Amino acid sequence: MEYSELRKTMTKKEIALAFSNGEFDKTVEYIADEAVWEVVEENTFVGKDAIIENCNQVAAYFKSVTIDFKTLNIIAQDHKVVINGTAEFSRNGQRVSFVSACDLYEFNENGQIQRITSYCIQAPQA
Repeated sequence: MEYSELRKTMTKKEIALAFSNGEFDKTVEYIADEAVWEVVEENTFVGKDAIIENCNQVAAYFKSVTIDFKTLNIIAQDHKVVINGTAEFSRNGQRVSFVSACDLYEFNENGQIQRITSYCIQAPQA
């Protein structure tokens, strides 16, 4: 058996943390087909395909900046994981934006993300 076949199953906490930190490629297989991602007061993505499409757009932006993610808290209970933290985005040594965020993940019985509710507060520009 090759190493690639020995794929480790991620825990709900690991899945949520990877998604919150923009490591979307690690989480694709853990998103339910009918999942919903609501970014409160901004947008709602319905279905795995819509979520992946948005992840691809976010990932493209992430490649254009330097990101400093800081995870402040992770709370996990049963089928829910909550992560809050901050992200500082910079380009050429200059801050582009700073976001305080909280993501609530709800998993189904199969360990897949069923719903994500994201609260993102962007700091005013200096």
